[in-house]
Amino acid sequence: MMDFAAWIGRTRTQSDLVTPRLLAEFRATFAPHLAPVADGTAPPALHWCLAPETAPAESLGPDGHAAKGGFLPPVPLPRRMWAGGQIETLSALREGDHVTRTETVRDVAFKDGRSGRLCFVTVEHAVATDRGVAIRERQDIVYREAAGAQTGAAAAAERDDPGAYDTVWSVPATPTLLFRYSAMTFNGHRFHYDQPYAMQVEGYADLVVHGPMQATLLMNLAATMLGQVPRLFRYRGLSPMTANQIFRVCGRRTGERFEGVTLDAARGVCMRAHAEV
Repeated sequence: MMDFAAWIGRTRTQSDLVTPRLLAEFRATFAPHLAPVADGTAPPALHWCLAPETAPAESLGPDGHAAKGGFLPPVPLPRRMWAGGQIETLSALREGDHVTRTETVRDVAFKDGRSGRLCFVTVEHAVATDRGVAIRERQDIVYREAAGAQTGAAAAAERDDPGAYDTVWSVPATPTLLFRYSAMTFNGHRFHYDQPYAMQVEGYADLVVHGPMQATLLMNLAATMLGQVPRLFRYRGLSPMTANQIFRVCGRRTGERFEGVTLDAARGVCMRAHAEV
């Protein structure tokens, strides 16, 4: 594969406001599955809805994302998903905050997986307000080969029992839920809203539920069970979650630590998360 060393260290900065409208949209999309917060305080994981990339329509790739080769390297693999990451929360975002997000490409690595060749791109984020850095984050983005014998429709390899957890939220993965989250995050990836594309081109069983949406629900469940927003929240995607089913967001607490999963209707594990205060 190509050498993308020139992309390591590349940065960009974007700004946004925590508006009353965004807070209302976020609550309307996720309630009642949100952690309780003080008036004027943003719920956990709202930062993923701030300062999205706003690429012109003519610069989009066939998947609806911004074409590769700008901030992110031109990885020669067509399928793209969030693989996981870590969030360190230093302080909460508030209504009216002017937020600046600085992104830095930290690593580009090729690996061989069960489904073929993979490329992992690691991006670090620093989210700051006038009060200082509020959130430090690492995102792991994975690129995969085109759909073939091993497609995104494959069942989750790992299963879990929701009865083994203390709290379980049941969430209907409706196309409307996916549309609202795509709209808030300005996410044009077609497999979230274009069912023929998701199934016929990328090889999934249905529309794909956003990885950060699952992580948002897990982080809010962690904050609910721990009684505060966790200082560290780690999540890892294990299998694609598809739409038009009721999935479960499950969590258990041990002391000041949280462990959680998202499970599809067949109890397949789609994402695992850990948090601590």
